[in-house]
Amino acid sequence: MPRLTLPEAEALATAALAAAGANPEMARLTAQALVAGEAEGQGGHGLSRVPQYAGFLANGRADGAATPVLLAERGGAALIDARHGLAYPALDLAVREAARRARQNGVAFLGITNSHHAGAMGLPVAALARQGLVALAFTNSPAAMPVPGGRRPLMGTNPVAAAFPRRDAAPLIIDMALSEVARGKIMLAAKAGKKIPLGWALDAEGNPTTDPHAALDGAMLAMGGAKGALLALIVELLCCALTGAAFGFEADSFFAAEGNRPRLGHALLAIDPGALVGEAGFADRLEFLLAAMQGDPGVRLPGSRRAGLAAHAAADGLEVPDSLLAQLQALARSNLNVA
Repeated sequence: MPRLTLPEAEALATAALAAAGANPEMARLTAQALVAGEAEGQGGHGLSRVPQYAGFLANGRADGAATPVLLAERGGAALIDARHGLAYPALDLAVREAARRARQNGVAFLGITNSHHAGAMGLPVAALARQGLVALAFTNSPAAMPVPGGRRPLMGTNPVAAAFPRRDAAPLIIDMALSEVARGKIMLAAKAGKKIPLGWALDAEGNPTTDPHAALDGAMLAMGGAKGALLALIVELLCCALTGAAFGFEADSFFAAEGNRPRLGHALLAIDPGALVGEAGFADRLEFLLAAMQGDPGVRLPGSRRAGLAAHAAADGLEVPDSLLAQLQALARSNLNVA
């Protein structure tokens, strides 16, 4: 399987996105985020998204000329309009604004409206944690899960991420979707002709199912049952009701290149520990808890596997399937030496 260094992968993805119509900053920031996701082992938020995003740009589902703007602000709160572009320039602006406002005010809340697929939400919170800030991130997505007691998909899988800066170590990163299982696992089961466990999904009539095809026509279930669904509802309200963004049921599926502009919403919360117990006091308490957790030999800190994969990719590059590499090269219309 061909292998790319991280700079080679970023250059190829940037060229492919630019050829599809993304402006230089959008192409660069999107490629950077997708390569980072790929390096962490999150293939669903990695290079395989480049052809999908190119389709969105080509079909007008995303505006490649868009530049995010600040719509409203007051103290530590601000609203950013992604202007129907790919999400990453708006997320980059939100990280910068959140860091500045949290330093000034002790806390900052950045909302983003009129946005798109946001990728791995652990990346923007990690960027804030590297600046010494505690950070949380939320995003909604096209409808995939019902509300408690319902059967129709109304909410997305609505990922939540958090990051905590550490003393003399990489930040602690927690990043998870709120569905019981990733939709991609159901799609793989359908392709393989295998059943799925009960508790993963409902069919179109709202009945529990082990048939992956019926599940794909129905709805995914939230992790933890009603409690997980209520957490997804909280995310939907934080990301949309506060920002004016579209709810998950208003956005067409990302599994088709054609459809509406999703107008999704994201939210970032940044907290300066120095405004509360102080940086040293926060670090002491965090490390005390982590040491207690690691007193059990089977405990692995959240995000440690992804950090290890990223370090390996930085040293040895990324393996890219031949078919995906050919797609990227065709999109880029380039002669980059990436094989």
